[in-house]
Amino acid sequence: MPVDQLRDLCKMEAELQAPAQPQTLAEALPFGSEEEAETPSTPSPSSSSVPPPSSVEAEASLWDIRRVMMADLVGYLLLKYRAKEPITKAEMLGVVPRDAQDQFPDVFCRASACMLLAFGLDLKEVDPGEHTYALVPTLGLTWDGVLSDDELSLPKTGLLVVVLVVIFLQGDCSLEEEIWRALGRMGVCAGKVHYIYGEPRALLTQVWVQEGYLEYRQVPHSDPARYEFLWGPRAHAETSKVKILEHLLRVNGRVPRSCRFLPEEVVNEEEEGP
Repeated sequence: MPVDQLRDLCKMEAELQAPAQPQTLAEALPFGSEEEAETPSTPSPSSSSVPPPSSVEAEASLWDIRRVMMADLVGYLLLKYRAKEPITKAEMLGVVPRDAQDQFPDVFCRASACMLLAFGLDLKEVDPGEHTYALVPTLGLTWDGVLSDDELSLPKTGLLVVVLVVIFLQGDCSLEEEIWRALGRMGVCAGKVHYIYGEPRALLTQVWVQEGYLEYRQVPHSDPARYEFLWGPRAHAETSKVKILEHLLRVNGRVPRSCRFLPEEVVNEEEEGP
């Protein structure tokens, strides 16, 4: 999962490039916009407006430093989540080197976005006076997929959110091949163990069906047999289409035009803008 695609998990109408599998947590994290995520290249000698190589190297070095700091903060947040312990701003500041404290707001925002998009966890301030935070599954969901007896097990709510969003965008029912096409754009493929989510086919067709988040059924009268996904009763009970819309607006800044059944007034408001 590339560093420039976790930020765009819910941009299902965009064509995402399937990535190579990361080897470390830092390689699996988002880093702002696509322009920011690209490591600066060496400038062309013929271009007079391009900064000198020293400036480019400094920019690349700063990008790498921020990447490491965000990976450290995300790792810390995951440990606190597994331990079910409150998180304080002072503790998070302690993760960032003393000579880089001025970059904490940016690192904090990017780490928060990563926790939401990659792991499906909202970092919420629970006590503004004490600057205390807590991580909770987003959209009102209560399942995170963390195995208590496996210290390497990571939250998988982020993938569940993506699947629910795809079904929502497809009009409450999505063919299995459409689901895998969307997940493939973010490097999640059936039969291939993913760095964060493990083997995804078992999640979609077994675990989430048993948990009540998905319904997996054969398309009526299909020959050869084709299958489709719908929201399960637990998904309907814990979240809603309104929450999905709010999530899309939050992470994408707008509702994707591929959503086939938005109320006309919502579409019109989105097209008109503020």
